Amino acid sequence: MPPPALSALDVPLHARQTNYPEPFASAVRGREKRRLGEAFGLSNFGVNLTRLKPGAVSSVRHGHSKQDEFVYVLEGFPTLVTDAGPTKLGPGMCAGFKAASGDAHHLKNETAEDVWYLEVGDRTPGDQAIYPDDDLAVTVEDGRYSFTRKDGTRYE
Repeated sequence: MPPPALSALDVPLHARQTNYPEPFASAVRGREKRRLGEAFGLSNFGVNLTRLKPGAVSSVRHGHSKQDEFVYVLEGFPTLVTDAGPTKLGPGMCAGFKAASGDAHHLKNETAEDVWYLEVGDRTPGDQAIYPDDDLAVTVEDGRYSFTRKDGTRYE
């Protein structure tokens, strides 16, 4: 049975920093996630407490075919990068990304201080991530990630 409540910082860091293959895994070094939703056994949506160290990015810039995403900044001043360009965020600001909107996004920490934020996403089966800036395609089935180049060849 999960506890009724806990301190978010008591949730262990996620053991695997990323599922991305190289060279994309290097892009997210300096990102740490605590899977808060999993600590409570949540299965319909995920909630992560994420820390971006200076110079780190949240992910490769992407959009989702079926998954909605939401971020809420707790500390620091990340730059949100979308198809519209960069937007500076600060504590108390939030952003949402509707599934299949076609607007790719990610956060960058271009400051000398850590950024802390909450990210929330649903777990709709068959979601695909679209990466407009990179030769990367991802499909998620039953919680397993499949990474390929856009031509369908696998990354090793």
